[in-house]
Amino acid sequence: MSMNAQASNKMNITVYEKPTCTTCRKLNKLFEEKGIDRKRVNYFIEPFTEQKLSKLLKKAGLRPFDVLRRNEPEFKLAGLDKDSPDKEIIAAMVKYPSIIQRPIVEVGDRAVLARPIEKALEIL
Repeated sequence: MSMNAQASNKMNITVYEKPTCTTCRKLNKLFEEKGIDRKRVNYFIEPFTEQKLSKLLKKAGLRPFDVLRRNEPEFKLAGLDKDSPDKEIIAAMVKYPSIIQRPIVEVGDRAVLARPIEKALEIL
């Protein structure tokens, strides 16, 4: 077992995902191949709260607008643009979870949007 895999087994790793998402499935396959334990959270079943999503984005150093899936029909419904206040964007992300880019990987006080999936390995 590599040093990285041993260390990661002691960490609390959480992957926020949509199980049917191709990128999420690829990330899970990568983690399985490397023997990395993680908690998987389907945020369509266990929805984000505004507070949780705000904290997660802060850990990742991302602005809410930067993680929007702007091609989703719900993005247009939300009526957002780059000048929308962060608080308004986060509220829309909680209301319309499909507009959140995924997967997001959280490890302690750090998080990353795992696109491409290899970015997840950088915080382990």
